[in-house]
Amino acid sequence: MTTATPRRFLAHLYQEGPHNPFPGIKALERRLGHALPHQYGSNEGLDMPHAVLGGELGHALADLSRSYADADAWQLRHQLAERLGVAYETLLVDAGADSLLALVMRATICAGERVITSAGTYPTLAYFARGLGAEVIEVPYTEAHASDDAPHSAQLAPDLAALAAAASQHAARVVYLANPDNPSGHLHSDEDVRALRDALPADCSLLLDEAYHDFRPDAAQADNAPMAHTFRLRTFSKAYGLAGLRLGFMIAEREDLALLTKVRIHYAVSAPALAAGELLLEHPEEAATHVAAVIQCRDQLAEHLRSLGADVLPSATNFLCVRLKSAERAAQVQQQLMAQGVLITRSPHPALGHILRISTLEDSLVPGRLARLEQAIVEENRA
Repeated sequence: MTTATPRRFLAHLYQEGPHNPFPGIKALERRLGHALPHQYGSNEGLDMPHAVLGGELGHALADLSRSYADADAWQLRHQLAERLGVAYETLLVDAGADSLLALVMRATICAGERVITSAGTYPTLAYFARGLGAEVIEVPYTEAHASDDAPHSAQLAPDLAALAAAASQHAARVVYLANPDNPSGHLHSDEDVRALRDALPADCSLLLDEAYHDFRPDAAQADNAPMAHTFRLRTFSKAYGLAGLRLGFMIAEREDLALLTKVRIHYAVSAPALAAGELLLEHPEEAATHVAAVIQCRDQLAEHLRSLGADVLPSATNFLCVRLKSAERAAQVQQQLMAQGVLITRSPHPALGHILRISTLEDSLVPGRLARLEQAIVEENRA
Protein backbone atom coordinates (compact mmCIF):
# COMPACT_ATOMS: atom_id res chain seq x y z
CA MET A 1 0.00 0.00 0.00
CA THR A 2 1.31 3.45 -0.82
CA THR A 3 1.54 6.24 1.70
CA ALA A 4 -1.74 8.10 2.09
CA THR A 5 -1.84 11.71 0.94
CA PRO A 6 -2.07 13.90 2.91
CA ARG A 7 -0.27 11.94 5.62
CA ARG A 8 -1.48 12.26 9.22
CA PHE A 9 0.32 9.21 10.63
CA LEU A 10 3.90 8.02 10.39
CA ALA A 11 4.51 6.89 6.82
CA HIS A 12 5.39 3.28 7.62
CA LEU A 13 2.08 2.69 9.43
CA TYR A 14 0.24 2.87 6.10
CA GLN A 15 2.03 -0.31 5.02
CA GLU A 16 0.79 -3.82 5.84
CA GLY A 17 1.48 -4.74 9.48
CA PRO A 18 2.87 -4.95 12.02
CA HIS A 19 0.29 -7.16 13.70
CA ASN A 20 -0.07 -7.91 17.40
CA PRO A 21 1.86 -11.17 17.97
CA PHE A 22 -0.09 -11.95 21.16
CA PRO A 23 -3.81 -11.20 20.69
CA GLY A 24 -4.52 -13.13 23.90
CA ILE A 25 -6.55 -16.02 25.22
CA LYS A 26 -9.86 -14.16 25.29
CA ALA A 27 -9.54 -13.27 21.61
CA LEU A 28 -8.64 -16.87 20.81
CA GLU A 29 -11.65 -18.19 22.71
CA ARG A 30 -13.94 -15.81 20.82
CA ARG A 31 -12.48 -16.97 17.51
CA LEU A 32 -12.81 -20.65 18.44
CA GLY A 33 -16.27 -20.23 19.89
CA HIS A 34 -15.48 -22.14 23.10
CA ALA A 35 -13.58 -21.74 26.35
CA LEU A 36 -10.03 -22.93 27.03
CA PRO A 37 -10.12 -23.91 30.71
CA HIS A 38 -6.74 -25.68 30.68
CA GLN A 39 -4.28 -22.91 29.89
CA TYR A 40 -0.65 -23.99 29.55
CA GLY A 41 0.41 -21.66 26.75
CA SER A 42 1.00 -18.19 28.21
CA ASN A 43 3.59 -18.85 30.94
CA GLU A 44 1.60 -16.95 33.57
CA GLY A 45 1.89 -17.68 37.29
CA LEU A 46 -1.50 -19.37 37.45
CA ASP A 47 -0.53 -21.61 40.40
CA MET A 48 0.54 -18.69 42.58
CA PRO A 49 -1.58 -19.11 45.76
CA HIS A 50 -1.63 -15.37 46.56
CA ALA A 51 -2.22 -15.95 50.25
CA VAL A 52 -0.83 -12.53 51.12
CA LEU A 53 -2.47 -10.61 48.27
CA GLY A 54 -5.78 -12.41 48.69
CA GLY A 55 -5.75 -11.95 52.43
CA GLU A 56 -4.92 -8.25 52.34
CA LEU A 57 -6.72 -7.03 49.21
CA GLY A 58 -9.31 -9.72 48.54
CA HIS A 59 -9.44 -12.99 46.63
CA ALA A 60 -11.28 -11.47 43.67
CA LEU A 61 -8.33 -9.15 43.03
CA ALA A 62 -5.88 -12.03 43.50
CA ASP A 63 -7.74 -14.17 40.96
CA LEU A 64 -7.80 -11.37 38.38
CA SER A 65 -4.12 -10.63 38.88
CA ARG A 66 -2.85 -14.03 37.78
CA SER A 67 -3.76 -13.75 34.09
CA TYR A 68 -3.19 -11.32 31.25
CA ALA A 69 -6.19 -9.11 30.54
CA ASP A 70 -8.27 -9.20 27.37
CA ALA A 71 -6.11 -7.12 25.02
CA ASP A 72 -9.20 -6.17 22.99
CA ALA A 73 -11.18 -5.05 26.06
CA TRP A 74 -14.10 -6.71 24.26
CA GLN A 75 -16.65 -6.55 27.08
CA LEU A 76 -15.82 -3.00 28.17
CA ARG A 77 -15.91 -1.67 24.62
CA HIS A 78 -19.33 -3.22 24.03
CA GLN A 79 -20.62 -1.63 27.23
CA LEU A 80 -19.20 1.74 26.22
CA ALA A 81 -20.63 1.41 22.72
CA GLU A 82 -24.11 0.85 24.11
CA ARG A 83 -23.81 3.63 26.68
CA LEU A 84 -22.42 6.21 24.23
CA GLY A 85 -24.39 5.18 21.15
CA VAL A 86 -21.30 4.61 19.01
CA ALA A 87 -19.94 1.63 17.11
CA TYR A 88 -17.74 -0.88 18.94
CA GLU A 89 -15.07 -0.47 16.24
CA THR A 90 -14.72 3.26 17.01
CA LEU A 91 -13.53 2.61 20.58
CA LEU A 92 -10.04 1.86 21.88
CA VAL A 93 -9.29 1.13 25.55
CA ASP A 94 -5.91 1.84 27.11
CA ALA A 95 -4.23 2.50 30.46
CA GLY A 96 -5.69 5.95 31.10
CA ALA A 97 -5.86 9.14 29.07
CA ASP A 98 -2.11 9.75 29.42
CA SER A 99 -1.38 6.41 27.78
CA LEU A 100 -3.67 7.40 24.93
CA LEU A 101 -1.91 10.77 24.61
CA ALA A 102 1.41 8.96 24.30
CA LEU A 103 -0.06 6.54 21.79
CA VAL A 104 -1.22 9.33 19.48
CA MET A 105 2.17 11.02 19.74
CA ARG A 106 4.01 7.78 18.86
CA ALA A 107 1.83 7.22 15.81
CA THR A 108 1.77 10.73 14.36
CA ILE A 109 4.88 12.71 15.29
CA CYS A 110 8.46 12.59 14.03
CA ALA A 111 11.36 14.53 15.52
CA GLY A 112 11.29 18.11 14.27
CA GLU A 113 7.57 18.17 13.52
CA ARG A 114 5.24 20.57 15.32
CA VAL A 115 2.47 20.30 17.87
CA ILE A 116 0.16 23.21 18.77
CA THR A 117 -1.23 23.64 22.27
CA SER A 118 -2.41 26.36 24.67
CA ALA A 119 0.19 28.05 26.89
CA GLY A 120 -0.43 26.54 30.32
CA THR A 121 -2.89 23.77 29.51
CA TYR A 122 -2.40 20.14 30.64
CA PRO A 123 1.39 19.78 30.38
CA THR A 124 1.70 16.05 29.72
CA LEU A 125 1.01 16.52 26.01
CA ALA A 126 4.04 18.82 25.66
CA TYR A 127 6.11 16.43 27.80
CA PHE A 128 5.39 13.51 25.46
CA ALA A 129 5.85 15.60 22.32
CA ARG A 130 9.23 16.97 23.41
CA GLY A 131 10.32 13.48 24.40
CA LEU A 132 9.86 12.50 20.75
CA GLY A 133 11.84 15.50 19.53
CA ALA A 134 8.81 17.46 18.37
CA GLU A 135 8.58 21.24 18.56
CA VAL A 136 5.80 22.49 20.83
CA ILE A 137 4.24 25.80 19.84
CA GLU A 138 2.06 27.46 22.48
CA VAL A 139 -0.86 29.82 21.91
CA PRO A 140 -1.98 32.19 24.70
CA TYR A 141 -5.37 31.79 26.35
CA THR A 142 -8.08 34.38 25.92
CA GLU A 143 -8.85 36.06 29.21
CA ALA A 144 -11.64 38.15 30.73
CA HIS A 145 -12.23 39.31 34.29
CA ALA A 146 -15.42 39.36 36.28
CA SER A 147 -17.11 42.61 37.23
CA ASP A 148 -19.25 43.57 40.20
CA ASP A 149 -22.31 43.48 37.95
CA ALA A 150 -21.36 40.12 36.41
CA PRO A 151 -19.42 38.03 38.95
CA HIS A 152 -19.74 34.91 36.76
CA SER A 153 -18.30 36.55 33.64
CA ALA A 154 -14.67 35.63 34.33
CA GLN A 155 -13.03 33.59 31.61
CA LEU A 156 -9.78 31.84 30.78
CA ALA A 157 -10.26 29.87 27.60
CA PRO A 158 -8.21 28.19 24.90
CA ASP A 159 -8.20 30.44 21.83
CA LEU A 160 -9.64 28.21 19.11
CA ALA A 161 -9.07 30.64 16.26
CA ALA A 162 -5.45 31.13 17.30
CA LEU A 163 -4.91 27.37 17.58
CA ALA A 164 -6.20 26.87 14.03
CA ALA A 165 -4.12 29.75 12.69
CA ALA A 166 -0.97 28.41 14.34
CA ALA A 167 -1.59 24.94 12.90
CA SER A 168 -1.70 26.36 9.37
CA GLN A 169 1.21 28.75 9.90
CA HIS A 170 3.53 26.09 11.30
CA ALA A 171 2.33 23.07 9.27
CA ALA A 172 1.54 21.30 12.54
CA ARG A 173 0.92 17.59 12.77
CA VAL A 174 -1.30 17.74 15.89
CA VAL A 175 -3.39 20.37 17.72
CA TYR A 176 -4.20 19.65 21.36
CA LEU A 177 -7.36 20.89 23.04
CA ALA A 178 -8.64 19.95 26.50
CA ASN A 179 -12.40 20.42 26.61
CA PRO A 180 -13.39 21.09 29.35
CA ASP A 181 -10.02 22.71 29.82
CA ASN A 182 -7.44 21.87 32.44
CA PRO A 183 -6.57 24.03 34.36
CA SER A 184 -9.17 26.69 33.61
CA GLY A 185 -12.31 24.52 33.59
CA HIS A 186 -13.64 26.35 30.50
CA LEU A 187 -16.05 24.48 28.22
CA HIS A 188 -16.25 25.16 24.49
CA SER A 189 -19.41 24.06 22.71
CA ASP A 190 -19.37 20.99 20.46
CA GLU A 191 -20.13 23.30 17.53
CA ASP A 192 -17.06 25.43 18.25
CA VAL A 193 -14.87 22.34 18.56
CA ARG A 194 -16.13 21.01 15.22
CA ALA A 195 -15.41 24.41 13.67
CA LEU A 196 -11.85 24.18 14.98
CA ARG A 197 -11.53 20.72 13.50
CA ASP A 198 -12.79 21.94 10.13
CA ALA A 199 -10.31 24.84 10.14
CA LEU A 200 -7.24 22.60 10.55
CA PRO A 201 -5.06 21.51 7.62
CA ALA A 202 -5.94 18.15 6.08
CA ASP A 203 -2.75 16.53 7.39
CA CYS A 204 -3.26 17.78 10.96
CA SER A 205 -5.09 15.83 13.68
CA LEU A 206 -7.10 17.25 16.57
CA LEU A 207 -6.22 15.61 19.89
CA LEU A 208 -9.33 16.32 21.95
CA ASP A 209 -8.82 15.59 25.64
CA GLU A 210 -12.24 15.08 27.22
CA ALA A 211 -11.07 13.77 30.59
CA TYR A 212 -13.66 15.93 32.39
CA HIS A 213 -16.51 15.22 29.97
CA ASP A 214 -18.74 13.66 32.65
CA PHE A 215 -18.88 16.94 34.57
CA ARG A 216 -20.21 18.98 31.64
CA PRO A 217 -23.70 20.32 32.33
CA ASP A 218 -24.78 18.88 28.98
CA ALA A 219 -22.89 15.58 29.29
CA ALA A 220 -26.02 13.47 28.86
CA GLN A 221 -26.92 15.24 25.61
CA ALA A 222 -23.42 15.81 24.23
CA ASP A 223 -22.42 14.34 20.90
CA ASN A 224 -20.21 11.25 21.35
CA ALA A 225 -19.77 10.42 17.68
CA PRO A 226 -16.31 10.02 16.13
CA MET A 227 -15.08 13.17 14.43
CA ALA A 228 -12.99 13.21 11.28
CA HIS A 229 -9.25 13.41 11.93
CA THR A 230 -9.91 13.63 15.69
CA PHE A 231 -8.87 11.55 18.69
CA ARG A 232 -11.37 11.97 21.54
CA LEU A 233 -9.90 10.87 24.89
CA ARG A 234 -11.90 10.01 28.01
CA THR A 235 -11.05 8.47 31.35
CA PHE A 236 -12.35 6.45 34.27
CA SER A 237 -10.11 8.43 36.66
CA LYS A 238 -12.47 11.30 37.48
CA ALA A 239 -16.17 10.48 37.46
CA TYR A 240 -15.57 6.76 38.12
CA GLY A 241 -12.84 7.17 40.75
CA LEU A 242 -10.36 4.72 39.17
CA ALA A 243 -7.26 6.90 38.82
CA GLY A 244 -5.11 4.31 40.58
CA LEU A 245 -6.12 1.54 38.17
CA ARG A 246 -5.33 3.49 34.97
CA LEU A 247 -8.23 3.04 32.56
CA GLY A 248 -9.34 5.26 29.69
CA PHE A 249 -10.71 5.08 26.19
CA MET A 250 -10.66 6.84 22.84
CA ILE A 251 -13.42 7.56 20.35
CA ALA A 252 -12.12 7.88 16.78
CA GLU A 253 -12.74 6.76 13.24
CA ARG A 254 -12.11 3.05 12.84
CA GLU A 255 -9.46 3.59 10.16
CA ASP A 256 -7.47 5.76 12.56
CA LEU A 257 -7.79 3.22 15.36
CA ALA A 258 -6.47 0.49 13.07
CA LEU A 259 -3.27 2.50 12.57
CA LEU A 260 -2.92 3.38 16.25
CA THR A 261 -3.23 -0.29 17.18
CA LYS A 262 0.01 -0.99 15.29
CA VAL A 263 2.04 0.87 17.93
CA ARG A 264 -0.15 0.19 20.97
CA ILE A 265 1.17 -1.74 23.98
CA HIS A 266 -1.33 -4.57 23.81
CA TYR A 267 -1.36 -5.58 27.51
CA ALA A 268 -1.05 -2.13 29.10
CA VAL A 269 -4.49 -2.43 30.71
CA SER A 270 -4.63 -4.81 33.67
CA ALA A 271 -7.35 -7.38 34.31
CA PRO A 272 -8.38 -5.69 37.60
CA ALA A 273 -8.76 -2.37 35.77
CA LEU A 274 -10.98 -3.89 33.09
CA ALA A 275 -13.09 -5.72 35.66
CA ALA A 276 -13.56 -2.52 37.67
CA GLY A 277 -14.61 -0.56 34.58
CA GLU A 278 -17.06 -3.25 33.51
CA LEU A 279 -18.59 -3.40 36.98
CA LEU A 280 -19.06 0.36 37.25
CA LEU A 281 -20.66 0.53 33.81
CA GLU A 282 -23.11 -2.14 34.95
CA HIS A 283 -24.07 0.20 37.81
CA PRO A 284 -23.96 3.71 36.30
CA GLU A 285 -26.03 5.19 39.11
CA GLU A 286 -23.01 5.21 41.43
CA ALA A 287 -20.90 7.37 39.13
CA ALA A 288 -23.90 9.60 38.38
CA THR A 289 -24.47 10.18 42.10
CA HIS A 290 -20.78 10.94 42.57
CA VAL A 291 -20.72 13.44 39.71
CA ALA A 292 -23.80 15.24 41.04
CA ALA A 293 -22.24 15.50 44.50
CA VAL A 294 -18.97 16.86 43.09
CA ILE A 295 -20.81 19.49 41.05
CA GLN A 296 -22.81 20.56 44.10
CA CYS A 297 -19.59 20.84 46.12
CA ARG A 298 -17.88 22.79 43.31
CA ASP A 299 -20.71 25.28 43.01
CA GLN A 300 -20.95 25.71 46.77
CA LEU A 301 -17.23 26.39 47.12
CA ALA A 302 -17.26 28.76 44.15
CA GLU A 303 -20.08 30.84 45.61
CA HIS A 304 -18.38 30.95 48.99
CA LEU A 305 -15.10 32.19 47.51
CA ARG A 306 -16.91 34.71 45.28
CA SER A 307 -18.67 36.06 48.37
CA LEU A 308 -15.22 36.95 49.69
CA GLY A 309 -14.42 38.76 46.44
CA ALA A 310 -12.50 35.98 44.69
CA ASP A 311 -12.07 35.89 40.92
CA VAL A 312 -13.37 32.34 40.44
CA LEU A 313 -13.38 30.97 36.91
CA PRO A 314 -16.51 29.16 35.67
CA SER A 315 -15.86 25.44 35.63
CA ALA A 316 -17.35 22.40 33.89
CA THR A 317 -15.03 20.00 35.72
CA ASN A 318 -14.44 18.51 39.17
CA PHE A 319 -12.28 21.48 40.19
CA LEU A 320 -12.37 25.25 40.23
CA CYS A 321 -9.72 27.90 39.72
CA VAL A 322 -9.09 31.08 41.66
CA ARG A 323 -7.21 33.81 39.81
CA LEU A 324 -5.03 35.89 42.11
CA LYS A 325 -3.35 39.15 41.16
CA SER A 326 0.20 37.81 41.01
CA ALA A 327 2.13 34.57 40.65
CA GLU A 328 4.11 35.49 43.76
CA ARG A 329 0.96 35.70 45.89
CA ALA A 330 -0.35 32.43 44.43
CA ALA A 331 2.94 30.65 45.18
CA GLN A 332 2.94 32.00 48.72
CA VAL A 333 -0.61 30.80 49.38
CA GLN A 334 0.12 27.37 47.92
CA GLN A 335 3.23 26.92 50.06
CA GLN A 336 1.50 28.07 53.22
CA LEU A 337 -1.40 25.68 52.66
CA MET A 338 1.00 22.85 51.91
CA ALA A 339 2.77 23.48 55.21
CA GLN A 340 -0.62 22.91 56.87
CA GLY A 341 -1.10 19.62 54.98
CA VAL A 342 -3.44 21.05 52.33
CA LEU A 343 -2.48 20.47 48.69
CA ILE A 344 -3.81 22.68 45.92
CA THR A 345 -2.22 23.13 42.50
CA ARG A 346 -0.54 26.16 41.01
CA SER A 347 0.17 26.05 37.29
CA PRO A 348 3.87 25.46 36.55
CA HIS A 349 3.56 27.51 33.37
CA PRO A 350 4.69 31.13 33.77
CA ALA A 351 1.67 32.39 31.83
CA LEU A 352 -0.71 30.94 34.44
CA GLY A 353 1.35 31.11 37.62
CA HIS A 354 -1.30 33.29 39.27
CA ILE A 355 -3.93 30.54 38.97
CA LEU A 356 -4.72 28.21 41.87
CA ARG A 357 -6.67 25.02 41.13
CA ILE A 358 -8.72 23.28 43.82
CA SER A 359 -10.25 19.82 43.49
CA THR A 360 -13.76 20.20 44.84
CA LEU A 361 -13.95 17.40 47.36
CA GLU A 362 -16.33 17.45 50.30
CA ASP A 363 -13.33 17.99 52.58
CA SER A 364 -12.57 21.29 50.81
CA LEU A 365 -15.78 22.71 52.33
CA VAL A 366 -14.67 22.13 55.93
CA PRO A 367 -14.57 25.56 57.63
CA GLY A 368 -11.00 26.77 57.91
CA ARG A 369 -9.57 24.22 55.50
CA LEU A 370 -8.70 26.93 52.95
CA ALA A 371 -8.32 29.74 55.46
CA ARG A 372 -5.02 31.00 54.06
CA LEU A 373 -6.55 31.31 50.58
CA GLU A 374 -9.60 33.07 52.00
CA GLN A 375 -7.32 35.49 53.83
CA ALA A 376 -5.36 36.23 50.64
CA ILE A 377 -8.59 36.93 48.74
CA VAL A 378 -9.74 39.40 51.36
CA GLU A 379 -6.32 41.07 51.45
CA GLU A 380 -6.27 41.51 47.68
CA ASN A 381 -9.69 43.13 47.70
CA ARG A 382 -8.62 45.57 50.40
CA ALA A 383 -5.49 46.62 48.51
